[in-house]
Amino acid sequence: MGHTATLFILSLMVLFEIGLAVRCYQCGSSEDGPNEDNCGAYRKFDRESHIAVDCSSEESHMPGSFCMKVTMQSPRGFIWDGRWRQVIRRCASIAENGVTGVCNWGVYENGIYWEECYCSEDECNSASIVSLSKAILVTVLSIYVMRLIL
Repeated sequence: MGHTATLFILSLMVLFEIGLAVRCYQCGSSEDGPNEDNCGAYRKFDRESHIAVDCSSEESHMPGSFCMKVTMQSPRGFIWDGRWRQVIRRCASIAENGVTGVCNWGVYENGIYWEECYCSEDECNSASIVSLSKAILVTVLSIYVMRLIL
């Protein structure tokens, strides 16, 4: 297979993936009852006990084309385990920073740490750290292949 054919196939893969609606997990630690951790605030997120929703469907709490994961954590000494944590996973209509596959973080005035991660692949908001999207990987690979051709 020639370099041009490889580049063409990679381009079609990117266009095909962009055309599909993204599926994301949606849950929130604030919805958990006592002694529950369904959204992965303290333990690893259990993908088997959740079903990702199509972000363009009525099941989605917020329609969108991205997945989002928000983590908040208190300063030490707030409760018995030293910190409380809250995790929210959902669809998002836009990435506030304009880029997917990255995380932004900061600290509010009251000392609460926050982190927002955006991604654009199916079920990508299940990980503890949101990974780079396939589209970015394919783009980098396409640039590399183009350099080989030229």
